[in-house]
Amino acid sequence: MSLPPNFTLLQVVPELETGGAEQTTLDVARAVVAAGGRALVASAGGRMEARLSAAGGELVRLPMQSKNPLVMLQTGRALRRVIRERRVSLVHVRSRAPAFPALWAARVEGVPTVATYHGIYLAKGALKRWYNAVMTRVDRVIANSDYTRNHVLTEHGIAPEKVVSIPRGVDLERFDPVHVAAERVEALKGAWGLPPAGEGPLVFLLAGRLTPIKGHETIIAAAARLKDEGRDLRVIFAGDDQGRTAFRESLEARVREAGLEGRVALVGHCDDMPAA
Repeated sequence: MSLPPNFTLLQVVPELETGGAEQTTLDVARAVVAAGGRALVASAGGRMEARLSAAGGELVRLPMQSKNPLVMLQTGRALRRVIRERRVSLVHVRSRAPAFPALWAARVEGVPTVATYHGIYLAKGALKRWYNAVMTRVDRVIANSDYTRNHVLTEHGIAPEKVVSIPRGVDLERFDPVHVAAERVEALKGAWGLPPAGEGPLVFLLAGRLTPIKGHETIIAAAARLKDEGRDLRVIFAGDDQGRTAFRESLEARVREAGLEGRVALVGHCDDMPAA
């Protein structure tokens, strides 16, 4: 990949805690730096800050997660300064709330914009549809799948040539078992109460934040049926609740009601997904 001289990309994402949008932010930052450009990320920060730095990217710490109009106004002004002083070539927004100040700042400073539609944003009314549509008020929209692209075109009625589908990728080198030390795997097994390799029951891992769309409730129901059939299984839910404490507590209650204590474990965030 070749980039224009002095190319600087500014990506905008609410936080850098965990998740697909955040991981893609790091992947793109690494690719831009490898191609000779500069990669800035405007975000409130989080667990993945060190990985951004290791990738050669630079964090611009701003409260991009805020939906407070006054904070968003201040953030927009700060982004204008960043765009102007760092000579940003392109602004890439990855979430709706921070898109409002970021796109305003880019428009005022005359910088082109792109947005990645990372999933399906549901809208039950005109106001929510307007809010979601901020992700289409850019020069180009990136959809993370053909399914998402079709949704964007149907939901927002924009020109097909404005939306390009770029499926999510996986860093195969990072996940290559050759690069995953046995000690890392055993450390997770110990932390999660799992037996050594080759021993014990089948283990099922669901890696993802605790939210209804990920299917945790379905997996608990399936594990209960397997238990009733006399089959042994261990289920690991690796992921943050991201403040959804009520949903986490409801999952824990379902586990207890199904008699799955010791069989289903909610282990929280995992920093080492290749080892997992």
